[in-house]
Amino acid sequence: MSEREWNESDSHTYREIAAVAVPRRDEQIAALVALTPFAAGDEFRIVELGCGEGLLAVALLQAFPRALYVGLDGSDSMRRETAARLAANGGRVEIAAFDLASPGWLPRAKGAGLIVSSLCVHHLDGTGKRTLFAAIFARLAPGGALLLADLVEPARSEARDWFAESWDRSVTEQSIARRGNDHLQRRFDAEHWNHYRYPDPVDRPSGLFEQLSWLREAGFSGVDCFWMCAGHAVYGGYKPGR
Repeated sequence: MSEREWNESDSHTYREIAAVAVPRRDEQIAALVALTPFAAGDEFRIVELGCGEGLLAVALLQAFPRALYVGLDGSDSMRRETAARLAANGGRVEIAAFDLASPGWLPRAKGAGLIVSSLCVHHLDGTGKRTLFAAIFARLAPGGALLLADLVEPARSEARDWFAESWDRSVTEQSIARRGNDHLQRRFDAEHWNHYRYPDPVDRPSGLFEQLSWLREAGFSGVDCFWMCAGHAVYGGYKPGR
């Protein structure tokens, strides 16, 4: 397969199948909200890398009604969908284009209390992630957090097989629960969306323990994996000082 990058066709497919393709998406969102180190009435700024459909943004803005939110995404259609979903929040919200691999967006991270990302950072290779973690730590407000929900690379083939099987099982269960049939599961299979069965050059997940090590190296404390299912993990760390 030739090298390629995420495109609008991928965004369209993702929106059609995300409700079942992301294992326990509601749980992942709930974990990211619960792990945010602020009280409901605190004023702080959230920066989301790869805001996608805006579902995580909705949950964060509801949980923290005095927070400001900056949603960044490389997809025109994803930005439009997020902007529409968050329109009722008015001046609390800013949506902008970005390229994760370019440093041009980093000034937006300066002073943020929470930098969060779901299914975005795995598009960087290991060096890119390590550089990203250090750059975010340098700009994050004291007491802030970097929280990620993303694919992780297994260390052994047995783990890859387990990730693949458990992801397929999750898709089947969620497809039946939501639609009462296997239509979305069949679409998931047809699109070869299961990275652990069909590796795609656009996806470059790194090992979980490598990433936790890079977070500690960058200066984060409280570094941990907080949740995991079917090769998808919620992990991150906190910047001391608040």
